[in-house]
Amino acid sequence: MTKLLMFNSLDDEVDVIKNWQASHPDIVIDTNKETLTPETVDLVKGYDGLLIQQDNLIDDPKVYQKLHSFGIKQISLRTTGYETIDLKEAAANDLTITNVPAYSPRSVSELVLAHTMWLLRHLNVAAQRESHNDFTWDNLQAHEIHELTVGIIGAGKIGSEVARIFKALGANIIASDPIHRPELNSVLTYVDQQTVFEQADIVTMHTPLLSSTYHMVDEAAFKAMKPSAIFINASRGAVVDTPALLAALKNKDIAAAGIDTIENEANIFSKDFSHKDQPNSWLNELLSLDNATVSPHIGFYTDIAVKNMVEISLEDALRIIAGKHGQHEIGLPEK
Repeated sequence: MTKLLMFNSLDDEVDVIKNWQASHPDIVIDTNKETLTPETVDLVKGYDGLLIQQDNLIDDPKVYQKLHSFGIKQISLRTTGYETIDLKEAAANDLTITNVPAYSPRSVSELVLAHTMWLLRHLNVAAQRESHNDFTWDNLQAHEIHELTVGIIGAGKIGSEVARIFKALGANIIASDPIHRPELNSVLTYVDQQTVFEQADIVTMHTPLLSSTYHMVDEAAFKAMKPSAIFINASRGAVVDTPALLAALKNKDIAAAGIDTIENEANIFSKDFSHKDQPNSWLNELLSLDNATVSPHIGFYTDIAVKNMVEISLEDALRIIAGKHGQHEIGLPEK
């Protein structure tokens, strides 16, 4: 009988796990609420496979060495992002890493639309006024989506779905991506990154976090954008230089921003700080601005996405344990 351990299990994953196990009676899945650290890695001893979902970096070589000594062959991430993993240490200890690259592109794209519409229709301003019984219309006149150009940085599985949603609403779509997909020719026009920054009324990020994308949206990028532009980040926090974003919002270099992910969000998003201070000063500053909206990294958090994240990671784990290749293996980092 194969035994799997799932770290940091969400309550909403329980039913998905039960339903999956009903058709896999020879597989035991145990869960916990822990993150994988040097202090918790011993929990894996006695199991055949490991599944995780966390923002905390796993950068201590001892974690990978211990997993290897326990006979573990893989770490299956229930997420798209894999920057939490030291891929070189994993490879050195014969650990195959998998992720879930397309749990539900629609889930993220719909959140992007929600942030965009909230800001475009000035609902953030209206809500603040209404909290003081002010129901005036001053400065609430909005543009309509079909008048605007939406610019996408990264037109992969998620970015292309964002393009389709806004195209269906009549927007003009431009995108920057090193890979040009012919099936998107009727949906968007490929341009360079600088053109997206300069021409888009809505700029939305959909890139992985790599050394080449770290802080790719910096002070110069915000200066290049229209003063009326809305900026959306539902990808990875560190693709954006956060101090530059805060300055752009305060100086009105851009009109507004919708943020689902921010640098140094580990141990904050998904946690309750209602009775204590949270430690990310950038997040505090962002929350204080009237031209920004923040959601706690919930772009992925829909019923379909959670189901896919659990099931895809389980299937990859079992394939690798059986000596096969996982369908979503992550290779060594770029040089």
